[in-house]
Amino acid sequence: MLEIAGLVRQPRTYSFDDLAAAPGQVVDVSKLAPDREGSAVTLAALLELAQPTPDARFIRLEAEGDYAASIPIDAVIDQALVMYRLGEGPLPEAKGGPLRFLIPDVAACQTADVDACANVKYLRRIELSAEQGRDVRPQTLAAHERLHEAEWREGRE
Repeated sequence: MLEIAGLVRQPRTYSFDDLAAAPGQVVDVSKLAPDREGSAVTLAALLELAQPTPDARFIRLEAEGDYAASIPIDAVIDQALVMYRLGEGPLPEAKGGPLRFLIPDVAACQTADVDACANVKYLRRIELSAEQGRDVRPQTLAAHERLHEAEWREGRE
């Protein structure tokens, strides 16, 4: 389940079937991000359904394990995706599922507020806010490298 809440007129909760029926489908994510596979729905389509209030400027991406990233909506609205499917079923946990927030080209966001760690695995909630919210992404290069080294080791075991 994916919850969209905060500064929206229509808070929403999406199941796998709801995401599959939503507008803004991207059937083959690999066309936008060659190193990824699966299907997604655009963040823009999901936010259009939720109807953000005019003062909503940030999204906080919350994931399993108490991970959170807060990023400006305007920096990602044109390209961000919520991946939810691989083949006919949900995106597997090994691929960051059942839901994964993906920004296919982080560099195109042109802001230091958006980095590769804003590609959030195990996504469960998107909350819109006027101010930047809780963000536990690594703040130093060394911390960033440790996070990805630990993920790499976990994937190899």
